[in-house]
Amino acid sequence: MALRRLFQAALAAVVLTAAVPASAQQVLKVGSTPTGIPFTFLDTKTNTIQGIMVDLITGIGKEAGFQVQIEPMQFSTLVPSLTSSKIDIISAAMFATAARKEVIDFSDAVYTYGEGLVVPKTDAKNYASQEDLKGETVGAQVGTAFVDALKKTGLFSEVKVYDTIPDILRDVNAGRLKAGFADYPILAYNLKQGNFAEVRLVDSYKPVTVGTVAIGVRKSDTELLAKINASLSKLKASGAIAKILERWGQKPDAS
Repeated sequence: MALRRLFQAALAAVVLTAAVPASAQQVLKVGSTPTGIPFTFLDTKTNTIQGIMVDLITGIGKEAGFQVQIEPMQFSTLVPSLTSSKIDIISAAMFATAARKEVIDFSDAVYTYGEGLVVPKTDAKNYASQEDLKGETVGAQVGTAFVDALKKTGLFSEVKVYDTIPDILRDVNAGRLKAGFADYPILAYNLKQGNFAEVRLVDSYKPVTVGTVAIGVRKSDTELLAKINASLSKLKASGAIAKILERWGQKPDAS
């Protein structure tokens, strides 16, 4: 009788285990920004964060066996939110800089690009470098690699810091700011949509701060990082990442 009860208990455990996997999948909180289109942005129709990095982390989760819960937040709060365990992953237009690598770990490279330069459309000058704007007031987004890089040049009378890229575009659009520096793909996408009609993206400008976007995790989450990198590798090999980039108007070989 004892043996039968033991067998029945074991059988019940097997049945229970078989029924659980789909519902017991780990859910990880992912920090993304509502203003980084096409990487991440708030879709007002669905009131959800969408974009390249959302599609990517969702695909990685499916491949690696975890679900994602997207948490919208300002760019400057992403790293503090990760280190304080308010979120588990950062998936946004964030460069894997040396300074950030001292605080968190990053996945393998996702996408590489540099800063773009925007000026009022009435300004027809073909700016080629930052030296061409010496003595002017320029703007950049708080928390990005561009702010410190611009300040360190000592070229500008002031580097204004803005909460979001649309804030920069609004001031350039209104003629309140001589020039703005921000993620080239985000600037290009915003202007392609017909937003900020009085702003021009300077094609002649050559970026200085070129970086690689990657997915961020806590330094203690080595197992999670390994899963993310393994999934990234598979998605690259299958062409899935190229399709995600293409969907959002970006070229896979951008550099």
